Amino acid sequence: MNKQEKIRFTPDGEEPVDFYVLEQTNIGGRTYILVTDVEEGDGDALILKDMSEEGSEEAVYVIVEDDDELAAVAGVFESMLEDVKLS
Repeated sequence: MNKQEKIRFTPDGEEPVDFYVLEQTNIGGRTYILVTDVEEGDGDALILKDMSEEGSEEAVYVIVEDDDELAAVAGVFESMLEDVKLS
């Protein structure tokens, strides 16, 4: 298994959190990433949406919480990653 890219998130006023990027896609001009909290095995997964301003040096990601958007993006990631079931 390839080593996953690890990225660090620094939520406002909270301790930094490391996530492993499983996949990335672009839908409707937005970038989405599928991340997990563990490098291998079963872990918690989140879908994050890039809300960065164009030309910004740092990426700004938010957790996708809208049920319809989440279902649509999860379906794309499930088709990209055959062995992953997001629910």
